[in-house]
Amino acid sequence: MAQHILLTGATGYIGGRLAPRLLDRGHTVRCLVRDPDRLTGLDWTDRVEIAQGDVLRPETLTAAMEGIDTAYYLIHSMAAGEGFAERDRRAAENFGLAAKAAGVNRVIYLGGIEPAGSDSSVHLSSRIETGEVLRQAGPPLTEFRAAVIVGSGSASFELIRHLTERVPVMITPKWVLTRTQPIAIRDVLCYLMDALELPETAGRVIEIGGPEVLTYEQMFRTYADVRGLGRLVVHVPFLTPKLSSLWAGLVTPISPAIARPLIEGLKSEVVVKNPEGQALFDVEPIPYEAAVRLALERFRQNEVETSWSGSLSSSLGGKEANELTSEKGMIRDRRELVVNASPESVFVVVKAIGGETGWLYGNPLWWIRGVMDQFVGGPGLRRGRRNRSDVRVGEAIDFWRVEEIEENRLLRLRAEMKLPGRAWLQFEIEPEPSPNGTPTSRIVQTAFYEPKGLLGLAYWYAILPVHPSIFKGMIRELGRRAEKREAAAKTLEPEAA
Repeated sequence: MAQHILLTGATGYIGGRLAPRLLDRGHTVRCLVRDPDRLTGLDWTDRVEIAQGDVLRPETLTAAMEGIDTAYYLIHSMAAGEGFAERDRRAAENFGLAAKAAGVNRVIYLGGIEPAGSDSSVHLSSRIETGEVLRQAGPPLTEFRAAVIVGSGSASFELIRHLTERVPVMITPKWVLTRTQPIAIRDVLCYLMDALELPETAGRVIEIGGPEVLTYEQMFRTYADVRGLGRLVVHVPFLTPKLSSLWAGLVTPISPAIARPLIEGLKSEVVVKNPEGQALFDVEPIPYEAAVRLALERFRQNEVETSWSGSLSSSLGGKEANELTSEKGMIRDRRELVVNASPESVFVVVKAIGGETGWLYGNPLWWIRGVMDQFVGGPGLRRGRRNRSDVRVGEAIDFWRVEEIEENRLLRLRAEMKLPGRAWLQFEIEPEPSPNGTPTSRIVQTAFYEPKGLLGLAYWYAILPVHPSIFKGMIRELGRRAEKREAAAKTLEPEAA
């Protein structure tokens, strides 16, 4: 029977995948988010209700709970750094009390398996405590507990993937011998959805896991086998969680702030101890190797639905903004600028870059990079471009190749210079509303870099001091030329008339 669902964590890894599946099953879904802009661009956004609220501000929860049958609690604040356990405690209590006051029938929560013994990390203890608080404060609770979730974009899997991909000799602490019971993301989603049809799961703790109990070393080796990578694992006694998290922050896209609580939890054995709740479901979890293959296929097909890092707001909050982030192994330098010019004027300037026109800013530096590229056997800047003002998909522009064009909207270039990795440069243009009717556009300039191994990371950090100046100057000069062209076009309008 269709239900009216309140979903928290819709911008996160689990919630962002659960929302469209609940809709496909005929349920009505309302997403509780702090910033509705973070749902912009998702292909299911227009099918859900959006309620703006914050679980740390209980006064914002009343309206969101109105008319709800079942609420999913899929949020935590680990990424916020120190004090996340206290924030999670307050958030769970606020949510539970609001759900109970609104007459919500049930809350469904996904937490972590309670570790064997008393040696539990702050992260794992907080996940258990969150369930206890929800149970005490709110309606009947269905609490799922899982260990490592394997799927494209999950934080735990990203640690395994990038460490195995980038480090031929893995110097590992003793936690790699800890046993765990990984479960595929597809199976987790099945459990979360099927619980709606099983009222007998209310008031229960249900431990879920895949069909195998593995050590983290076995998980590394299985991943390496699937990818055809030869990897040597060496155990050492001196790598503390802090050192391990700093290393993970360097080698993987997971920041040390998130990596440390995750790694501290890896020293604790998390294995399903009571399978009775799991037996209530008609779900047959797939093996770890199959889950790895599915996740890698998602990456290959560029079909990663959600990532541990969540979506980013596109709001400028000013005229110019920039950010440097690392997501799913891709380093990204993204800059935005709002200019007084139409998308057509902006795109004319974008299409003309390279060749004799140059690269808008810092041309001597581009020339030096071209010489360096030629020295190691790359094309350098010598190829120029076919036409000074027009481009086609597949054409060369200096040491780039045109990968995609959408007239007056998008130009994406793929690097063909010699690199220890892969790189793209992308320009997006969107019209912006203007109170006085003046043509206005938002330019989004993004440089993508996917490093290959430690050499790729070393290359990125070696050129990092130069990039901010070049990319900042590039988008500003692009904006200046576009506005100049727009002004010139206006002066010609009366004559043309």
